[in-house]
Amino acid sequence: MRRFPISAILSLVACVCSTAVYAETPQQILDGLTQQAKTESADFQGFDAARGELFFKQTHANDWSCASCHSDNPLNAGKHAKTSKAIEPLAPSANAERFTDPKKVGKWFKRNCNDVLDRTCTAQEQGDVLTWLLATQ
Repeated sequence: MRRFPISAILSLVACVCSTAVYAETPQQILDGLTQQAKTESADFQGFDAARGELFFKQTHANDWSCASCHSDNPLNAGKHAKTSKAIEPLAPSANAERFTDPKKVGKWFKRNCNDVLDRTCTAQEQGDVLTWLLATQ
């Protein structure tokens, strides 16, 4: 029987465990936004899919909306309004990789909200949009 050095086994376990730590579900991302929204506003009453859809499709500063690049239907691929770069579907039901990495979620909400709104999105706005995207089948 072949024996493996304990350091090799521990390294393998560490790698497996570290990737699991970064893997999240869209619901876990939403749960984090819930906690953030509660700290931003004592009046937080929860997220609303209809409000999220309206926010997503409505034009804001710069006459852009989220749909300007992601399309009105987040089950479909989109295209960046300025660069024409292809964008994979935004809805988690159409793209299982969406909303699974908290760092990417934060990065893209920050970047896209600044482009669309000229400001950072609130946790309420992010949660409303994500709630709608999770309901989109």
